[in-house]
Amino acid sequence: MLSPALHRKVATLWQALFCCALALLAPVARAADAPPATSANHIAAQLLAEHGAAAGQTVTLAIHFKPEPKYHGYWQNPGDAGFGTQLTWAGAGKAGTPLYPVPETLLISGLMNHVFQADYALLIPYTLPSDAKAGSSLPVSVEANWLACTDTMCVPENAKLSATIPVLAAGANVAPDPRFDAWRAKLPAPLGAKASFAMAGDSIRLAIPFPASGAVDHPHVFITTEGAVAYAAPQSFARAGDVLIVTLKKAGDAAQLSGVLRLNGMGDGVEFTAAPGAVPAGGTPIDSGESKKADDLPALPWLVLAALAGGLLLNIMPCVFPILSLKALALARAGESEAEARAEGLFYSAGVIVACAILGALLLTLRAGGEQVGWAFQLQEPRVVAVLLLLALGITANLLGLFEFAVPGFATKGAGMGHGNSARSAFATGLLAAFVATPCTGPFMASAMGAALLLPVPAAMLLFVSLGLGIALPFLAIAFVPPLRRAMPRPGAWMNWFRRAMAVPMALTTLALLWLASRLGSWTFATFCAVLGLGLLAVLAMVGAGQRKGLAQGKKAALGLAALAIVSVVALPHTIRQAEDEGADMLGAQSFSEAALGTALASGHPVFVYFTADWCLTCKVNERVAIEREETREAFAKANVTVLKGDWTRRDPAITRFLTAQGAAGVPLYLWYVPKTGKPSQLPQVLTNQTLPDLAKKAG
Repeated sequence: MLSPALHRKVATLWQALFCCALALLAPVARAADAPPATSANHIAAQLLAEHGAAAGQTVTLAIHFKPEPKYHGYWQNPGDAGFGTQLTWAGAGKAGTPLYPVPETLLISGLMNHVFQADYALLIPYTLPSDAKAGSSLPVSVEANWLACTDTMCVPENAKLSATIPVLAAGANVAPDPRFDAWRAKLPAPLGAKASFAMAGDSIRLAIPFPASGAVDHPHVFITTEGAVAYAAPQSFARAGDVLIVTLKKAGDAAQLSGVLRLNGMGDGVEFTAAPGAVPAGGTPIDSGESKKADDLPALPWLVLAALAGGLLLNIMPCVFPILSLKALALARAGESEAEARAEGLFYSAGVIVACAILGALLLTLRAGGEQVGWAFQLQEPRVVAVLLLLALGITANLLGLFEFAVPGFATKGAGMGHGNSARSAFATGLLAAFVATPCTGPFMASAMGAALLLPVPAAMLLFVSLGLGIALPFLAIAFVPPLRRAMPRPGAWMNWFRRAMAVPMALTTLALLWLASRLGSWTFATFCAVLGLGLLAVLAMVGAGQRKGLAQGKKAALGLAALAIVSVVALPHTIRQAEDEGADMLGAQSFSEAALGTALASGHPVFVYFTADWCLTCKVNERVAIEREETREAFAKANVTVLKGDWTRRDPAITRFLTAQGAAGVPLYLWYVPKTGKPSQLPQVLTNQTLPDLAKKAG
C-alpha cells in the first residue's frame, strides 16, 4: 500500500503526465475528430451578467457552458483525471471565487471523474469599482480554459469571453433574470453546522449534520481538498440520528476537509467544511448505489457454470503444467482400492477448494480495504515467489531421491500410499495444486472471476468455491468412476523412474520462479534466493545421508530449516529492488497508461492493448505464438496499429483498476480498438498465430 506522501507524489506525477499528454493530443485530436478551426468549441461558453449594479455593489456573473452530445466538463476538483475551469479576469472590478453546481460521477476504466454532462453554469460574484459612474457601462472580460472530454478522448479548449454591466444609480430597481434563479437552484446549499472527521487506519470517517427526516437517495461525497481521498474507492453511508456518517478511503493527510454531499440523482446537495473531531460509531447503513455496477452481470447460475468450466479448462492451460507431475503420481496411486481412491479424491478436492476459497477471501478483504489487487495477486509479492521457489526446489530434490519425505502427493521410497498419511497427502496436494495453478485466467474463468469482484461477498465466495471444484473435477471423476480408475496404470516399479522423470518439469519450474524473482525484486534478490536454495539443498542432502543410514533426522532437519528461515526473514527484505525494464518488444509497444490510450485512440488508427505478467505462462505462450512474431509486426506496420503493453508482473493499481473496469480479474487480457469507435473488442485468452495479423488486415 502506498504511503500518503508517496500517494501524493504519484497523484501529482499522474496529473503532470495527463496534462502533457493532452498538450500532445490537442493538435491530433482536432485534426482527426474536431470540427474545422473556425468552428465553435465542443463546449460552448458565454459570459452573462445577471443585471446592472451601483458603484461598489456586487453583481452575479455566470459563465454558461453547453457541452455537445457525448462531451463533458469538470468540477473544481476533477477527480482522478482532467482539470477544472481556469479563469483569468480583466476589468476594473473584482471577481470572487466561482460557485460550481453539484457535479456527477463518471467512472471510466476505473478512474473516477467529477463532471458535468449537460448545460451548467459557474456563478461568480463580481464587485464593481467604487468610482464607477452611474449611467455608464462597465466592460468585463475573462480568459477561460477548460477541458472538453468524451469517454475516449480529451481536447483542451479556451475562449475570451466578455460582457458589459450597466452601472446604476444607488437604489435603482433591477429586473430578476430567471436563468440565474435556475442556476442558483443547482448550487449546493451551505450546511448550517460544522462537520467533523476522524482518521481510522486507511479510512476517513465523516460526520455530517443532516436531519434524520431528510431524504437521502444514492448519496455521494465530492471532496474539494485534492489528494485527500481515493476518488474511485467505494463510499459507505450510515445514519446515526441527525448525523450522516460517511466512510471514505484515505489517500493523504489533511488538516480539514471541504466538499459537497450529493443527496440524490436530481443534483441536490449541501456544501460542508469538516474539522478533526468526534465521529459517532455504528449507524444504520444507507444504500449508496455502488452495487449497481453489478447490475449488468449475467445471472448467478451462469456465472457458477462459467467458474466450473474455467476451473476445468485450467487443468490444460500452460500455466498448470508444472503441477501436473504432482497429480500424475497421485492418479497412478488411486487404483489401489476403491475406498482409498475415493478418499484420495475427496481430500484432494477439499484441498483445492479450500485454497481457492482462502485466496478469494483474501482478495475480497484486500479490495474492501481499498487495495487495487486482482486474481493471482500473490505472485506479485516477491516473498511469496521466494517461498514457492524453495518449495519447488525441495520437491525436485525429493523426486530425485536426495532425501525421502511425504511431500504432498508423493509416495516415499516409490511405495504406494500405505503409510497412514494418504488423506493429509491428498489434501496438501490439492492446496499446492490450486495455489500454483490459479495465477493465470482461462476461458470462462475470466468472466467469472471478474464478476466476483463486483458481487456481494456470499455470491463471490460461491464463484471461488466453484472454481476450485472445477479444477478438482477430473481427479474427482477418476476417484468415483470405476471405469476411469481402471484405465489408470497400476502401481509398480515404473513409478520409481516416472518419479525421477517428473523432476524435470519441477526443476524447470524452479528456474522459472528464479527468473520471476529477478523480475519482481531484481537479480540481487534472485541471487539471494539462489543462495537460500543452495542452503536448502545442503540441509536436505544431510538429512538424506542420515536417512540412508537408518538414522532419525527430524531434529537436524528442523534446526537447518529454522536457520534458513531466520536468515531469510532478516536479510531477504533488504535484497528486494526495483527490477530494470526489459525494454521494447518486437512490436515497439508503449507502456500502457490512460493518457497513452487516449492519445492512441485520438490518432484514428487501430490500437492493440495487451496485459501480461512474467508469472503468467499463458501470457508468455501467447506472446511467443501470436504477438512476438515477424508476421504480426509486418501486419501491424501496414495497418499503422498502435500497441500498448500493460505489465502486471509487479502490483500496479492503475492496471488493476483498468482490468476491473473491463470485467477481468487477471491476465492475460487482449483488447482491440477499431478506429473512431473507441469501443474495444475483447479477444480470446488463447491466441492463434493468425489472430492478430487477420485483425490488422481487416483494419487496413
